[in-house]
This record gives sequence, structure tokens and C-alpha cells, in this order.
Amino acid sequence: MLLRPLLLLALCGAGSAAMVVSVSLRGSWRIRSGNGSLELPAEVPGCVHSALFHQRLIQDPYYRFNNLNYRWIALDNWTYIKKFKIPFDVSKRRKVNLVFEGVDTVTVVLLNNVPVGETDNTFRSYSFDITHVVQAVNIIEVHFQSPVIYADQRSKVHTHYSVPPNCPPRVQDGECHVNFIRKAQCSFSWDWGPSFPTQGIWKDVRIEAYNICHLNYFTFTPVYDNNIQEWNLEIESSFDVISSKPVLGQAIIAIPELKIQQTNSVELHHGERIVKLFVKIDKSVTIETWWPHGHGNQTGYNMTVLFKLDGGLSFEKSAKVYFRTVELIEEPIKGSHGLSFYFKINGLPIFLKGSNWIPADSFQDRVTSALLRLLLQSVVDANMNVLRVWGGGIYEQDAFYELCDELGIMVWQDFMFACALYPTDQDFMDSVRAEVAYQVRRLKSHPSIITWSGNNENEAALVLNWYDIQSSHLSTYIDDYVTLYVKNIRRIVFEGDQTRPFITSSPTNGAKSTAEGWLSENPYDPNYGDVHFYDYVGDCWNWKIFPKARFVSEYGYQSWPSFSTLEKVMQAQCVKTETEFYRRSRSEIAFGEGHTMGALYWQLNDIWEAPSWSSLEYGGKWKMLHYFARHFFAPLLPVGFENEGVFFIYGVSDLHSDHKMMLTVRVHTWSSLEPVCSETTKPFVMKAGESALLYDKPVAELLRGCTNCTRQSCVVSFYLSTDREPLSPTNYHFLSSPKEAKGLHKANITATISQQGDTFVFHLKTSAVAPFVWLDVGSIPGRFSDNGFLMTEKTRTVFFYPWKPTNESELERAFHVTSLADIY
Repeated sequence: MLLRPLLLLALCGAGSAAMVVSVSLRGSWRIRSGNGSLELPAEVPGCVHSALFHQRLIQDPYYRFNNLNYRWIALDNWTYIKKFKIPFDVSKRRKVNLVFEGVDTVTVVLLNNVPVGETDNTFRSYSFDITHVVQAVNIIEVHFQSPVIYADQRSKVHTHYSVPPNCPPRVQDGECHVNFIRKAQCSFSWDWGPSFPTQGIWKDVRIEAYNICHLNYFTFTPVYDNNIQEWNLEIESSFDVISSKPVLGQAIIAIPELKIQQTNSVELHHGERIVKLFVKIDKSVTIETWWPHGHGNQTGYNMTVLFKLDGGLSFEKSAKVYFRTVELIEEPIKGSHGLSFYFKINGLPIFLKGSNWIPADSFQDRVTSALLRLLLQSVVDANMNVLRVWGGGIYEQDAFYELCDELGIMVWQDFMFACALYPTDQDFMDSVRAEVAYQVRRLKSHPSIITWSGNNENEAALVLNWYDIQSSHLSTYIDDYVTLYVKNIRRIVFEGDQTRPFITSSPTNGAKSTAEGWLSENPYDPNYGDVHFYDYVGDCWNWKIFPKARFVSEYGYQSWPSFSTLEKVMQAQCVKTETEFYRRSRSEIAFGEGHTMGALYWQLNDIWEAPSWSSLEYGGKWKMLHYFARHFFAPLLPVGFENEGVFFIYGVSDLHSDHKMMLTVRVHTWSSLEPVCSETTKPFVMKAGESALLYDKPVAELLRGCTNCTRQSCVVSFYLSTDREPLSPTNYHFLSSPKEAKGLHKANITATISQQGDTFVFHLKTSAVAPFVWLDVGSIPGRFSDNGFLMTEKTRTVFFYPWKPTNESELERAFHVTSLADIY
């Protein structure tokens, strides 16, 4: 069957000869196995696994042990094939290119049985000149090599020395030598994800034809000149000029809301040409800056850039322009050894509250814009303002960054290198350089991205010798590290973007690592840079085990998906305790440590349904941890803890202004829904952007003032308020382990459900105090306004926000409620 491609007239001028024609090859293809025993339809964008599943030739790859059963798919060499007709006269086009936005990963591309190009990197685009090969009717074949076999072959060719690690731990059932191939490192397996080394055309593919010139890419960067306090806009465009004569014309830049209409003369000469335009924005024009979520608006301005060139040729690009500054502050701190490590946005120090992002699916064709919006909306709904795009996955699709811009989610962007050493041979470095240049061009206009980071944990891996490298060989690997991340990646980043900082690794000692030759003796030093912290042995309800670090970019605990969430309530409570410790440490230096300005727990989302560190299940359902995050990341929060028998409460504020408020402390017995005692402080002023001690009292004294209270029989709750209304979530402090609680009865909790517009109201009633009340409506997609809470009042109202249409009767049938006493 002859497949007719979608014809897109990119931009046209007065005559057809000047027209640039773009023909999409998305849609229906066919794929064939290496020995030809299987041939079937496939969709592009897509991958082999998805094609086999859609044709019912395999089960869902995520079902049971199919990651092992379907290992043969990744070991085969597949071919993508498409026959198509060119809907224009190719003889009248001087240049025709075949463009792949993303190929996963290692291929030879044939057009009409003629090799026209090769690919070896998932993370970049490719353009192949097919001018002398293309015909009216064509057959394109993309011959994939097994990524597993390719990685193994590349490792064997690297004979000078080994590049560890060779293979993942056996328990992961993964593949070996992923550090020798430029694709998602987690696709060969990770400790939270399966091994599915995909093959496929995972992004758009098209044909572009032109006669005079073509616009290859367009990017821009707002730049703030601090000396004269003025905004400028730098615009860069790349043209492929095939005309032998100079191409003259104009570039017209318009930003109507800023009253900008600027015209520049353009002269393009034969070859690859870069056009740089500069827009100086008048000081008299008021510019609203982009702010992170919780700190202001995400104001953007519509811009068009129109190139009007000779021969009636024109190119027009539209984009949203955002203005914001970012600084990474590393400076001495009074009373502390070391340096600070925090970010200023538009001149304001911001405490970064958030999590780490991994790929939302092993098969990227399943990741829709709707799924991304659901997941990212859940980020801001939980009062987060940042995500770290972890370096073992992918540079996310455009929709991800556009949503982060829109929602005010800052992005810490790793380059895709993680938990491994890497080769630095010529072929590998050429591929990496093209990858980095491409991604910086693609992403730098997004205000959400506040920093680049070279890798995940590779400084620590090398310095702390995770791979048992002999000391006599260490210098070779240090040279490779500096070559890859400093002499190449860092250099290319700063050539393309000087508006945001670059961090060589995470964790790192930042400026101290730089001063020590890019590799610090102890990358986990809490007095510098960022740290990663995991402790599965210590008591995670004890805040003293946590590092009082400058910035904590990874920490966390595992849990199961929701079918057994309550049995693992440990995850939510542990991360709560740790996060509240970091938040109250923002303004404090104790024993020379503190001034913590970032807390990003591991991890936000799941790649499949399995036990992991995530707060969102695969598909987006909120675990108890995510509901807890909504509280412990609240902009105004009281934090309680004990030390040496004294109960302390700190106030933490992310607000931009001082506020007058009071603190109320209540003590309940487990056996009564009425508080046995309560006290409210005198009004005080909580300063903007600070943490401060609000309350301290020996526990014994606190209990003496409450009738018949012991550590085992009572629990403390507290909140911030004005005279009229609460300002913060109600927090709580257990005086003993809940399993030692005396007087805790199994609560009979009932609910009546009503509907208010698109929202459903759950009116809860309990017969007893109930810790960790968990509301569940099964597979009905949506989230509650609160969950996993301590219920100390007889009634409580909770809202349910459905993500798909539902009704009262469906919710009543699915509704199930449990609390701690139900499982002890």
C-alpha cells in the first residue's frame, strides 16, 4: 500500500519556487524482525515494544515477569519501513533533507536502498541530505541494531582500560554496559525500574525541501544587564543557505505587550549561517518577571520574529518570552565553616521545595501531554516549586518544559549521565558534544530551567571509589571525568548559555570541588554544595540522623503502591520528619552547620507499578507521602520536634512579607475526641523567608498541665493562625511510637458524599481519635484535598477532585477508609 505523507507548507512567499515544503512521515509504518519472521504495522512516533503490544503479539510488557520474558525484543535487530509518495516535484528543489527529531538509538538509514545516514544518540536530532536520492515514490528503511549488543560491542572495542560499572546488580535483571550507548541509562534497568532497552523512531520525522535557504533552528535568551538594570533579548537563528548569491531581507521582531517593533537588515551568504539579533528593551517599559510557584506570577509575553527575504521567501516563528534572573550563591556564612549554596530568583533567595523526576514510562509513546499535565499539576498542588530532572533518564519532551514554565516549576536539569564512568574516545565525545549543543539550544529559552548539572553522582562514584579502581589507575579516570564534564559539556553549555549556572555533578561541593580540580575529597560535605542522603538503618523518626546540609537534592524511603499504603506509612512519616528538619534549618547555624536552602526528596513519579521511593504511583495516583508533602511544603508551617526531653516548635515562612500570628498547641488523649488542654501564644511577627523558634517546653511540664496525660496516652497538635482563621496546616507530634499508644481504639469512620459542581464532598464522622486516616476510592482517578491525616475531631470535611467524570453512587461503592488501629 502506498502511504501518503502529511504535507505541511512550512512558510511560503509569493511563488512556489521560494516555498519551503515540509512533509511529515509520522503515522503508519511497518517493522520487521531481524530474520524476517515477524512483520507488522507500527506507529511513528513509537517503539517496537508498543507495536508488538498493539498488534497483540505480546502481553503488556509490565505484566508480571514480562521484562524477562520479552528480553528477546531488545536483543533483535529491527527495521522500520515506509513507502511514501512525495507530493511535489522533487526535480524543482535544489536541497531535500530527511530530518529525525529523535531516533532510539543505533541505526543505518536507507532511502531507496541507498545509505543516507547513521544515528547513535537518542538525545539529538539528525538531518541527512537526500537531494540526489529522493524520488517521486520512495521506500525508507531504518535498520536498528540491538542496543544491548551495540553497547557490549563498544565496551569490547574499548581495550585500553575498563569503564565501570560493567553490569547492574543481578537482582535488577538488567543489561550490561549502558554507559557505552547514548540512550536512557535506566532503560537497561535501575533499582526502581525494569530493563526495556527500546528501539524505535520516538520523535517526529519529516522531509524538508527548499531552493534558496532554510531556517534550521531558532532560539532566544532574555538577558538582564545588572550594571544598567536593563533587560535585553538575544535571538539566534541558523540558516542553511544554498543560494550562490547573497540573500537579503529583513528580520522583524514584535512583542506587542512590551511595545516592541524592531526591524533589522539581514544578509545571508552561502553555507550554514548564524544570524544574531539583539533587542534592547526600554527602561520605561514595565516588565513583569517570571516567578516560581508560590512566589508570584508566571508572566510571559508573546513574541513573533518574521524573516522576510529575497524571492518572496519568509519564515515566521512565534514564542512565549519570559523574563527572570537566576543566581547560585556560594559565599561565606557567619559562624560556619564552608560556603552557602542557594538560588536567588529575581534577586530573592528561594528555598527549593520539591522532588526528583524520572521518566514517566519506559515507553515514551505512552507519555501524553495530558499525563504530563496531571503529574505536574500534582507537583504544584503539593506546594512544590522545583523538580530535578534526574540524569539517568531523558531530556524531557517540549510539553514538559512548557508546562513547568506555565505552572512555575523550577527545573534542575541534569545531563544524561548517571552512576557510572564513561568513555572519552573520539566517537563517543563527538556524539556527546552534538547532544549537549542540541539540548542547550532547545531548552535554554525556558525560564523554568534554573541550572544545568553535568551528571548524577559520578563525582562521588569516582572519589569514593565505588568501582574499586586501583589507585595507580585513578588518574586515567580523573582525566576522563574532567574531559567529559568540564572541558566539553561545561564549555559547550557556557558557549550556548551564560544566563544560568552549571554544576559539574550532584552531589558536589560546588565551588570547593572546582577549586580542588573538579573532584572534592568528600562530595557529601554538608558545609558545601548539595548532598544526597539515604539511611535505611537508623531511626528515621529521629531528626538527629539527618545531615544539617546546605542543600539536600536527594533523600527518601521506599513504599508499595496504594493497595498496601497503610502497611508502609513509614515512608510518609520518615520523609515528613526529614523534610521538616531541612525546612527549619534554613535560618539556623548549629555547631557550624545549617542554612539549608533546598529539599528535593527522591522521587516524585514511577516508571511502572512497583515498590519504589515515589510519592505518585505510576499513572499519577497520590500516595500518602504526596498528601504529606502538601503539608510539609506549605508556605507557612509550624514544625515540632524534641531534644533532650524538651518539645520545640519552629515557624517556617516562605512568604515575601512579615505576618502577625499566634501559635496554638493542643494535647489530646488517644481515648477522647476533646482536647485535654490547649494554649495559645501571644501574637508575634513571623518574618518573611525565615525559620524561627516559637515555642519550647519540657515534655514533662507540658504533660503535667494536662489531666491524666502520659507519653503513651497523649498526642500533640499545633497550628498558626490569626484571630479569625488558620494560616497553616495543623501539624502534630507523637510523644511515643503510635504502636505503643494507650487508649487508642479502633475508630468507626463513616462518610456521606455529596456533589458540589465538579467536586465531591466527603463528610466524615469518627467514633474515636484516628491516626493516619486513609481514604480510598479504588480505581476512580482523582485526589482528595487531604489524606493520611490525624483525626482528632468528631467530624471533618474532605473534598475529592475527580480527574474523570464520576458520580456519588460510583464513589460510594468504591469508598474504603482505614486508619492505624485497623492494621495493629
